[in-house]
Amino acid sequence: TGVVPFVALLLLQRRPVAGRALLVTGSGCPSHGLCRSNVQEQTRRQVALLNATAQELFSLYLKCQGEPFSSESDKLCNPAGIFFPAFRVNRTSERKEVMVAMYKLFAFLNASLGNITRDQEELNPMAKELLERLHNTTKTTRGLISNLTCLLCKNYNIFQVDVRYGDSSKGKSAFKKKQQGCQVLRKYVQVIGQAARVLLPHLSPS
Repeated sequence: TGVVPFVALLLLQRRPVAGRALLVTGSGCPSHGLCRSNVQEQTRRQVALLNATAQELFSLYLKCQGEPFSSESDKLCNPAGIFFPAFRVNRTSERKEVMVAMYKLFAFLNASLGNITRDQEELNPMAKELLERLHNTTKTTRGLISNLTCLLCKNYNIFQVDVRYGDSSKGKSAFKKKQQGCQVLRKYVQVIGQAARVLLPHLSPS
């Protein structure tokens, strides 16, 4: 494990590892230059968009994997055996705690989407709609991470967050790659709704 610079975190997510994600360089957070003026509203919209499109992404993923995933998704996509960041915050949690939990969740998701997209480009190169949705979800997630970074720095002077990533699917069989993808996306569908319910009230205009 080691320190993962924030730029590398955004650009090099195809090899997720356990480690520490360094949000910004230097001895502390920069001044407000890191943040857009509408960062809070933009963050709300990004979380809402991810929540609204998660189930469609999972359903399309299953359709493109073919059998037995289409007919045995409950069994094959059960996420009980995979690592996924614990999400123990709720609406009564402190805003700072919620923001840190969100960063860990979406940093993990961004890395996982990199794995899934790479595998689908290899296994289903003609599945244009699925690949487009994966790329769009990744783009939204990266924007969300950037905004969470800004909010953590601006409001709490937090520039370093421990992040654990899941296992890379590199070197696994085609079946295992498909299964790992559907397990992660199934869990994502379950968690993103909870995340939206918890985070959006904390981002409401004061």
